[in-house]
Amino acid sequence: MELPKINILDEFHKVLRTKSKPVKFPLSEDDKKLIQDAITYLTMSQIEKYSEEYNLRPGMGLAFIQLGIPKNIFVIVEEIDEEKFENYVIINPKMISHSEELIYVGEGEGCLSVNREVDGIVPRYARMRISYQDIDGNTCEIRVREDLSVAFQHEMDHLNGILFVDKIDKKNPYKDKEKMREI
Repeated sequence: MELPKINILDEFHKVLRTKSKPVKFPLSEDDKKLIQDAITYLTMSQIEKYSEEYNLRPGMGLAFIQLGIPKNIFVIVEEIDEEKFENYVIINPKMISHSEELIYVGEGEGCLSVNREVDGIVPRYARMRISYQDIDGNTCEIRVREDLSVAFQHEMDHLNGILFVDKIDKKNPYKDKEKMREI
């Protein structure tokens, strides 16, 4: 596998704070290639051999805005078994519904645009239903839960110019921890 040449913006780049725009179909060839490059990059980042060889931090999701492109597109690559992955290409997502139950990632959330350790918890919905368009412009719906729900919310925040660090209470990073379930 060859590592795609993509440039992930750092948290201090102001474009990350912009709201992404709806995508029109059909997708351009450049957008299709970038989607494939993002999937390859995320896959390689989660395979130890490649993450060590290319010095990659493991990542599960990537929004186009992190590449400097303000379009409502993100990809998620979920490892479902040893080096077996499920890919999600999500375009123009909208939350339809969510659980009342809140969860947080015990070891803390990470982000390929945030190159530092961050203490604190990010409240996320345990389950949600999303409508979106696929790569061909078809309207789809998906129900996500647990880790995948966190990843979807994290990437949807990117599309709105929000980083996970913004959701951590600065004065009390573990605020209301007892009201949520750790995953």
